[in-house]
Amino acid sequence: MTPGKKILSYAYYPGCSLHASAKEYDISTRGVCKALKIGLEEVPDWFCCGATPAHNVDELLSLSLCAKNLSLAEEVKGDLAVACAACFSRLKTTQHHLRHNDIQRKQVEKAIAAPAPMEKKVKHLLEILARDFGLDKLEQAVTKPLNGLKVACYYGCLLTRPPEVPELDDCEAPSIMENVLAALGAEPVSWSHRLECCGANFTLSRPGVVLQLSNAILASAKAAGADCVMVACPLCHGNLDIRQQEIEEGYKVQYGMPVFYITQMVGLAVGLSSSRLGLESMMVSPLPLLKEKKLL
Repeated sequence: MTPGKKILSYAYYPGCSLHASAKEYDISTRGVCKALKIGLEEVPDWFCCGATPAHNVDELLSLSLCAKNLSLAEEVKGDLAVACAACFSRLKTTQHHLRHNDIQRKQVEKAIAAPAPMEKKVKHLLEILARDFGLDKLEQAVTKPLNGLKVACYYGCLLTRPPEVPELDDCEAPSIMENVLAALGAEPVSWSHRLECCGANFTLSRPGVVLQLSNAILASAKAAGADCVMVACPLCHGNLDIRQQEIEEGYKVQYGMPVFYITQMVGLAVGLSSSRLGLESMMVSPLPLLKEKKLL
């Protein structure tokens, strides 16, 4: 090892979706980190953070679930790396609440029978790639630039809002996704719906709302000339990818727009094979587009 060179190593909280409906996000995250020599050690005995349902039902339960996971993460050295935007939001929200509300902190400490863990830094993969690893190093790691690929970077609701919680980027005019994408050689498009809601968990209870909101997002991306959409959230991916055929049938439109996870994009650029990125799991196949652009 070069003297003074820092080895990046993180505790890793995958969350439920990445072990189930978003396995390709987990596969590509692990593949990219291995390729970039970023260490990941999965948090032992982690469990669901509660995501959206828990804090809608019981705030103490929601805070306690996240606090216990943060406590488990203390067993692993390094900051806590999180890929799912919903998990990232809930873990950061818990730390924010417990730092600013002594009553809630004491309630949570009683519930988990342990001190509230507030010192562990929670970082989204975007922050790790753009700032810890660095855009210059990321650009140097690219072996297959994504030249000619026009991408709509979709932040959704949770990555940057509310601003005092995630502290990831400017909540109204973020650029971290575009900066990572540009380092890969792709072209981020300018479009109107990159911060709009896709409907998130309404996908089961109010699918009509999800179809309407997600259709507007896809329509905006297509109007901007995007070849595909890039996301960092399993919920967003599910609504824009899994429901895309249903959207097309309901609104009599044709998008055929692949929806990539950020790690799949990075993986393509650093030369990982499609099988190591889970591209075959995507409902809207990206293979025709990637072959057309000579990227696969």
